[in-house]
Amino acid sequence: MVTIIASTNRPGSSTLKLSEYYQRQLAGKGLETNLFSLMDLPANLIQTDLYGKRSEEFATIQQMVSATEKFLFVIPEYNGSFPGVLKVFVDACSFPESFYDKKAALVGLSSGKYGNIRGIDHFTGVCHYLNLHVMPLKIHIAGIRGEMDAEGDLIKEDTIKYTNEQMDKFIRF
Repeated sequence: MVTIIASTNRPGSSTLKLSEYYQRQLAGKGLETNLFSLMDLPANLIQTDLYGKRSEEFATIQQMVSATEKFLFVIPEYNGSFPGVLKVFVDACSFPESFYDKKAALVGLSSGKYGNIRGIDHFTGVCHYLNLHVMPLKIHIAGIRGEMDAEGDLIKEDTIKYTNEQMDKFIRF
């Protein structure tokens, strides 16, 4: 199973739109994926699912994560790094079966000019600690609001070229 993680809980985010774009494009290339938005985490996750506790609501999420062999994380820049809710999500997942010896591709995005370079580097460190193998080609999409049209499709030729290259490599990874 392949799962795309829209790595923020912000409603109406560009992250979710870009995740949906990746899902459509990967489907067009013959790869069916699940899409999980961190908006769908239990509201009380910090109280109910950390430190060995498990709620029924998170149990279904945990089953999906455990069954996933490859992840594609779409990660926005929050304060020069990745969103805290992404770290809480990782911390709530069971170790080692959630991520150990599995594969991941990373896509960074930002409204600014660096495309979450630092956040992707920070999250790569977390992945390495979990023994989650990260594909070397990481994409950084800066100025995301100028990169997508109203339908949520990428519109700039270079961005389309590099995201397609990443998707093709992710399929083979």
